[in-house]
Amino acid sequence: MSAIGIGVIGLGWMGRVHSQSYLRVGHHFPDLALAPRLVTAADPVAALRDDAARRYGFARTTGGWAEVLADPEVAAVSITTPTDLHAEVGVAAARAGKHIWIEKPVGRDAAEAAAVAGAAAEAGVRSTVGFNYRNAPAVIRARELIATGHLGAVTHARFRFLGDYAAHPMGALSWRFTRARSGLGVLGDLMSHAADLARHLVGPLAAVVADQATFIPERPTPSGATSHYAVGGGALGPVENEDWAACLVRFAGGARGSLEASRVSVADQNNYGFEIHGTTGAVAWDFRRMGELRVSTGDGYQNLALAAEHIGPGVGEYAAFQPGAGIAMGYDDLKVIEAATFLRSIVDGAPHGPTLDDAVHAANAVAAMAESFRTGGWVPVAG
Repeated sequence: MSAIGIGVIGLGWMGRVHSQSYLRVGHHFPDLALAPRLVTAADPVAALRDDAARRYGFARTTGGWAEVLADPEVAAVSITTPTDLHAEVGVAAARAGKHIWIEKPVGRDAAEAAAVAGAAAEAGVRSTVGFNYRNAPAVIRARELIATGHLGAVTHARFRFLGDYAAHPMGALSWRFTRARSGLGVLGDLMSHAADLARHLVGPLAAVVADQATFIPERPTPSGATSHYAVGGGALGPVENEDWAACLVRFAGGARGSLEASRVSVADQNNYGFEIHGTTGAVAWDFRRMGELRVSTGDGYQNLALAAEHIGPGVGEYAAFQPGAGIAMGYDDLKVIEAATFLRSIVDGAPHGPTLDDAVHAANAVAAMAESFRTGGWVPVAG
């Protein structure tokens, strides 16, 4: 097994998840041809750098991301910064010849996502994107059932990504709520997941008509670095992007659907999932019951029951984590799978898992939703 030097840029929650995933990947995927070695970690906050060195064993830390890209021992980077740095760091990483694992939405808008994708293609580096819900074995099973015709022709589908992380009216005014740093609000944060999962399972999104709203117009300004869930702070400042968004979808294959995302959905803690209906069956999945897929197939059409299928070895990468059906996997396991697919893509020189092109497709769908909100009508989704 060869070693590959890894740099992580951004050491908040997601930077920690990436770092942990690299450390775990060899335990779950011992046949990988590459063993990640944590070389350099970057973050402007000294306490986060010190914690990363102590907890994960990075050889070096730095306050500036450019130093990671200049490090000759770093061959691949995780980009887990706030959204405003995605494009700048992503393009620079590609031009420096570094393979890229980057979190969604890959920029504040579709143009920034396309810039990173174009730079990676020009440089010939491999990429993967943090659309981790694709990796759940139950989602993989749903895709198999759809692709093999067990549902007949898909007629309509619903995708939901509802969270309460910003439901508290005194939730701190972090970078996620500002146009300059985040661009869009829940459209970029959670709706990008919904758009990607819808395309992954049902097919390309052809057109959308959308609505959005900001329900908490002001929040307290934080006094320093703040977390995803922080509450309280100083004087109130304006929230500059949307708390909630939803759209109707026309899929290219003829199906219809709806997508909804919220960061202020009281009593919804990571209520993510879908229901997909076909002419002869249906599937439904809830992230909070990650190993369970509800399935209904048959030729009775009416009064069919949804039966719980507990996903086990033989589906996706389940066997890398658990020996038998019904033993729970977790969110962090999905990121370990992401790390493994990233490393496989570097070895094979071919894509494994979602790529920057998938991020561009999701960004185009989100851009169409934002444009629909502005115009009030149906908007085609760019290919």
